[in-house]
Amino acid sequence: MTAQRVFDLVIAANRLPVDRVVADDGSSEWHRSPGGLVTAMDSVMRHREGAWVGWAGETGEAPEPFEEAGMWLHPVPLSEEERESYYEGFSNDTLWPIYHDVIVQAHFHREWWRCYEIVNERFAEAVCEVAAEGAKVWIHDYQLQLVPAMVRERRPDVRIGWFNHIPFPPVELFAQLPWRSRILEGLLGADYLGFQRAPDAQNFLRACRQLDGRTTKGEVVTTQDPDGTSRRVRASAVPISVDYQGLEELARTEAVQERAREIRASLGDPEVVMLGVDRLDYTKGIRHRLKAYEELLADGAISTPDVTFVQVATPSRERVAAYQQLRTEVETTAGHINGAYSTIGAPAVNYLHQSYPREEMAALFQAADIMLVTPLRDGMNLVAKEYVTCRHDDGGALILSEFTGAWHEMKQAFRCNPHDIEGLKRVMLRVMTMPEKDKRRSMRALRRRVADNDVQKWADTFLANLETAPDRPSRTTTKGA
Repeated sequence: MTAQRVFDLVIAANRLPVDRVVADDGSSEWHRSPGGLVTAMDSVMRHREGAWVGWAGETGEAPEPFEEAGMWLHPVPLSEEERESYYEGFSNDTLWPIYHDVIVQAHFHREWWRCYEIVNERFAEAVCEVAAEGAKVWIHDYQLQLVPAMVRERRPDVRIGWFNHIPFPPVELFAQLPWRSRILEGLLGADYLGFQRAPDAQNFLRACRQLDGRTTKGEVVTTQDPDGTSRRVRASAVPISVDYQGLEELARTEAVQERAREIRASLGDPEVVMLGVDRLDYTKGIRHRLKAYEELLADGAISTPDVTFVQVATPSRERVAAYQQLRTEVETTAGHINGAYSTIGAPAVNYLHQSYPREEMAALFQAADIMLVTPLRDGMNLVAKEYVTCRHDDGGALILSEFTGAWHEMKQAFRCNPHDIEGLKRVMLRVMTMPEKDKRRSMRALRRRVADNDVQKWADTFLANLETAPDRPSRTTTKGA
């Protein structure tokens, strides 16, 4: 058995930041996982000693706790049934649709909720095992909304923060959840709740006030713990970002720049390369951008081989029915476009249903003239920030949906409403034909914005907020966190 260690900082998220990779000879090793949360938190944890509690990605008995890349990883077990009910069911077929404007129908099953409670309790117990006296506990995302109150019940000595990586829905949508009060109670176990946008924090405060009758004043809600003690909890916006310095350094390497040139050459050196990079998720607006692109081809406004479109669609939640249907629709659309508008050696759409390492993505970002980030609803969308970070040449252009959290920070991007196909087509054409100096001005402003608000500033701000909640930290506290 591995000796138990305790830490002053504990991160809890649904997944550990690593996946087990099995070689042909049967040996295995841990590799860093893809995904926005892992990418953001990895750089944060490299500068802080702490533990990360999460599921290792395999059902059955969990591996023993272990150290990897300077982080202490504490795996939480999930059975196959729990993965289906807690993760695929309640988290991604109940909560995810409700929190994303019910783009697809949400499903409510009491057995899924019961499993969600059980798994959240298991996470809470694991957090308490590795948290030192007076530790800071930072819980992440919608899969673990009950954990704050469960940790507080067991360990009132620790400071508890929770951060929501996705939108928090308006009261009218949140109210549909039969377990809405239990979720609010779970979240209010925290000292500080962080959200991507101010409207998300306001939606949470409004839900506390309108659905449960709690008193709110500004960013603070008053709640009662089970022992009857009154306590105040702060909820505010603290938008996540990327490791600007590390990613820009990677993008500037000769190997990545050479790979970017190879990518353009392999695409036939078109005049314009458009790019989409997303998890294959119905919230990302992939079908909408493909439709706009197809109509531009049909209108004769653009044509191959002068223009090509590259869509990277990372596999996601492939056992959930809505995602299976989306994959079929996207691949059918891409095939139809290629059948109608490709020429020999010059496909209209280069569709890639796989994930890629950071080096390849940095090269792809540099190869793309236009980045299309068109979600129907997104908490932030770090791809938008990664793209501008990699454009150290001040080239390229970002078309950004106004329904992303990123839009609230990146107003110098070229805005689109992905539901407005005609409007999206106009933006695409305008960006393709506008003077380079105008695009460079936009890119320089975007890069300054992301550089000034990188992932380290996000982490420092969150932890300073947690330290002083329910009060706001002073500017000195924030800078010195």
